Order: sequence, then structure tokens, then C-alpha cells
Amino acid sequence: MKKLLTATLLLTCIIFKTSAQNNNSVVTTTANYSELQQKFVDLKFGMFIHFNMPTYMDADWPDPEAEAANFNPKKLNADQWAKAAKSANMTYGCLTTKHHSGFCIWDTKTTDYNVMNSPLKRDVVKEYVDAFRKNDLKVMLYYSILDTHHKLRPHYITQKHFEMVKAQLTELLTKYGKIEAIIIDGWDAPWSRISYDDINFEDIYHLVKSIQPDCVLMDLNGAKYPAEGLFYSDIKTYEMGAGQRLAKESNIMPSLACLPLQSSWFWKTNFPTTPVKDPAKMVNELTTLNKADCNFILNVAPNRDGLFDDNALAALKEIGKLWKNDGPAPKLAATGAPIISSNLAKNKPSNSSWSDDMNIMDFANDDDFTTSWTSSATIKTPWYEIDFGKDTEFNTITLTEPKANITAYHFEYLQNGVWKPIIAGNTTSRVKIHRFNRVYGTKVRITIDKAEGQVSIAEFGVYNERR
Repeated sequence: MKKLLTATLLLTCIIFKTSAQNNNSVVTTTANYSELQQKFVDLKFGMFIHFNMPTYMDADWPDPEAEAANFNPKKLNADQWAKAAKSANMTYGCLTTKHHSGFCIWDTKTTDYNVMNSPLKRDVVKEYVDAFRKNDLKVMLYYSILDTHHKLRPHYITQKHFEMVKAQLTELLTKYGKIEAIIIDGWDAPWSRISYDDINFEDIYHLVKSIQPDCVLMDLNGAKYPAEGLFYSDIKTYEMGAGQRLAKESNIMPSLACLPLQSSWFWKTNFPTTPVKDPAKMVNELTTLNKADCNFILNVAPNRDGLFDDNALAALKEIGKLWKNDGPAPKLAATGAPIISSNLAKNKPSNSSWSDDMNIMDFANDDDFTTSWTSSATIKTPWYEIDFGKDTEFNTITLTEPKANITAYHFEYLQNGVWKPIIAGNTTSRVKIHRFNRVYGTKVRITIDKAEGQVSIAEFGVYNERR
């Protein structure tokens, strides 16, 4: 790996206003958080552009040692992409600046594995942002944390990898003007196995916001987390191509759903002769998603010349004939700020009142929302606790139930052998988020005072947010 940028990256924390009783009280001081979400959902429909080394390897996950010489779009024309997006009445684009195999399609100083060392020798990101802005379209960028070329993968991650990520994101957010949003992938997913602790999410989040406060940050691993809560993303995300689906009748979060127009994300040799998805069905999907507070981004893959195939261009024109943008989305409900800190409770020793059969306490802090601790139905006042093993500072607790049953509860912390109160809650939603003034203790405990059914906790989270 080439020597990374040596300048120290200043991470400016976004200061949050807090209230112990109101889990919607946290807002950024640099911009109205709800307004950013509203503007994003108002965009309604955009173009994902998967164009990178996989384009030339007939595989979405190519050989990470593939030579830069393979990347050779001889007719690259980002203006064609932009005009195609306009023909479909799209409002923005999003380009894969770096995918999982680590090839950078901008003029980066962080690695030699980039487009300037390919036959093209042109900054594709710059050409893309210039073309889309010239056509009155907003610009977003995609960036993968997983990077198999630079060995940013499980069991190999070092501080140099973290510095590379920060330096690359800094370049992308300083060289190309206003970036409406950045979509991050390959992070905390079962297939990437890079946790938010391996590459610290809170550090990256604050870095992005310190450079561009109005840039919406999204992580494509949103489906791991409950639909009713905002975890590690400003916007809930659903990768429909991977089978993830938004609950259209009950969604309460500002969301993004993505799907490829062709049969996969990156161009394949059979694309010119393989039918794309039916434009009428795409318009129906778009309309339905928009009604559920969801922005829809449709991927169109350029071919090896750097151009869209004729069948994709025809489909986009047909979509534009069938769908017209009818203006801003309805006003969104406030979500509060997302959880972005490391979960201090994850895999720590836990204890509880008597459990129901095999559903013991360990299942409530295993970082898996599909498992849960369930209290024995014989216990009238169930309790659950986390043992940090040492004095630990924290200022946020989340409680996620498999089904919303708990209606009254209170939290305490153990300090110097004495249990002290934190907060009493009566939030009835399945995901309960409570922020309060920082405390420190060796244990934290919830006692359930009232429930409408059998008590069960899918995940108990504890965080020490920077604010």
C-alpha cells in the first residue's frame, strides 16, 4: 500500500443537545437533521451507477489483484449517463467510487491502485459530478469499506487501513463540491465481517459531517437492524437486489431502496442481449416506495466502453414517459439522531431474572436482533442487567423487543456497590431509545414494571455518545 496522506485528519464532533426524557431531542447544531432527511426523501428517484473494475471481469467480485490496465473505457461519456437519468425523470446519481476489490476511479493520493494508472488516466468521479451537475442533477457517491486489494478484510485490519479510509473519504468530500449523500457498503455485514468497531463508525460519521455537515450518510447494511429504529445510518436502507424489503404499509423511517435495472449490479457480457426489468413494473415499484417515505435508486451499469447499452437507454426513456415527479414527499415524522456509537453491552456478561426455557440472557446482547432473552411467565417483575466488569461511562440505552409488549420500565446503574436511578420510561414502540446525562458504573439494569404480554428483549444496547 502506498504511503497514506500524512496530514492529520481533524475529526470535529457534532454537538448534540440532550434531554433525559425525550429520545427525539438530539439534533445536530450544523443543520436541521429532519430537514436533511426530508430533502433526501423528496428527491424520490435516482440512478445508481456501478462502474469499476468488476465491469471488466464479468463478476461483481473480481480478482483483487486484477491489474489497473484492465480498466479501459475507450468511449467513456458521463454526459450520456446524466442525460439518460434525465430521460427517466431522475433527480440525482450515485457512482461507485471504490467497490469491494479496492480499485479507485478518482485521482487519489492514497494508493497506486487507481484510474490514473489505467489506460484511461482520467478522473471518472470528476467527469461524473461535472456531467450530472451540468444536467441539473444532484450527486451522491458510493464507497466500500471492505477492500480486498488492500487487505482491509477480517483478521487483517490495521490502523493504516483506518487512516486510508479517512484519507479517501476526505478526498471524495473535498475535491468534488457538494455531495448530497454518501452510501457506504461492506461494513458490519455478515458477508464482510468488518464491524463498526474494526473501522470505528462514530469516527467516520463525525469526519463526514465535519467536512460536509449537510451530507447524508447511509450504510447499506440497514436490514440487520430493526425497521423502527435508526442505527448507523441517517436513512434506513434496503438492498432489494439482496432480497431486503421495506414494509410498505408500516414504514415509519425515511428510507432508501435500491435495485438493478439489469440482472446484476455490474455490467456482464450478456447484458446487451438480455431483457432488462419491465419499465412499468419499475414505475409501480417507485410509486409504491415513494408513498412509504422511501427514495428509490435504480442501478444502470455502463458497459466496458463506459456507455449504457441501448436496451437500458430505451427502458429509462419508457420509465420517463410513465412516471412524472409530482413534487415533495409528505412531511416526515421526526426520528431523532441515529445511534452511531459502539455498543458497550455487546457480548458482555449478562444476568437476568428466570428465563423461559432456552431463551437465556445471553441472547439479548449478542448483536443479533433475531434472537432474544425471554422472561419466564411466572416472574412478575422481570429484570435484565449487563456487567461491564469495571467502571464504564455511558449516556444512551436502547431496548429492542421482538414485539412491543413492555410499556413501563426503569433503568439503574451500579456505582460503588449502590444501585442508582437513571430514567423511568414508558415508550411503547418496539425500539426504545433513551439519551441522558453521562453516568458511570460497573453494571446497568432494566426492571420491567408493566408489560402487555410475555417480556422479551432482542437487544439491549449501551453507548457512550460524543456530545
